[in-house]
Order: sequence, then C-alpha cells, then structure tokens
Amino acid sequence: MKIVIDTDVFLSSLFSKQGASHKLITWIAKEYQKNEKRYNVISNTQVIEFSAVFTRDKNLQRANLTKSDVESFINAICLISSHQKINFLWRPFLKDKDDDMVLEVAFNGNADYIITHNLKDFKGVEENFEIKVLTPKEFLINIGELQ
Repeated sequence: MKIVIDTDVFLSSLFSKQGASHKLITWIAKEYQKNEKRYNVISNTQVIEFSAVFTRDKNLQRANLTKSDVESFINAICLISSHQKINFLWRPFLKDKDDDMVLEVAFNGNADYIITHNLKDFKGVEENFEIKVLTPKEFLINIGELQ
C-alpha cells in the first residue's frame, strides 16, 4: 500500500496532537520504526512546498514551533517516506497547481490513496486514475486504526 499525504494534513498534525492527522503521521512513523515500511510517497517539489508552508510566520506561531523544529519535522518526513521522481506530468488536471503536484506524486508513485482534508480539490481523481481520495480519519478507519 502506498499513500500520498497532502500538505494540509501534515500542517494539521503540527497544530493538534489530538486529531486524525496527527494519528496518521504517528502511524506512518511507527510503521517505519517497526519494520522500515515506507507507506508515504513524496517528491522534491512537495518537500519544497512543506518548507514554504510550514515556516510561514502564522503557522509557526499557531504550532508554537521554530524554523529549526519545522526543519526537523520535514527531515523526519523525508526519512520515513519513499522519494518519487516525477516522470509524467498531468498538469493541468485539477484547479490548483499544488493539488496537481500531489496527483503527480500519487500517479508516478503508484499510490493507492491520496490523504487530504480537501476532498473537493481532487474531484475526478478516483474516476480517472483509480486513486482513492480520503480524509485522514476515513483512511485510518479503512486500515483499522480507528473505529
């Protein structure tokens, strides 16, 4: 099983230790620690976006983090994720180029799921690419980690 986690889910996991986003990130980290399985797939472009979004002043303040904390978090994401080279671009397929970037990682990485809070932004993906688009909570229920 391969998943691509949208930036909004990682960001939500920084804001709250209670929600499904944090539980999802904790799950992929534990799976990596247990048996070195890398379920999450990322690209270099995503890592650049993570840095740009996570280090915005409003996000640092809301999460009560420093830029150094965020760099450590991004490094951890990179460690527990498979890195995918983008060989085929689908742009433009979705309304937002940043969402197209997530789709391209999922398509090129043969992902089964895109995990996002913005399901409407990925309209048509499941029908055209056979990649399921779920929220963190839906995904965790689907794999039996939440009830």
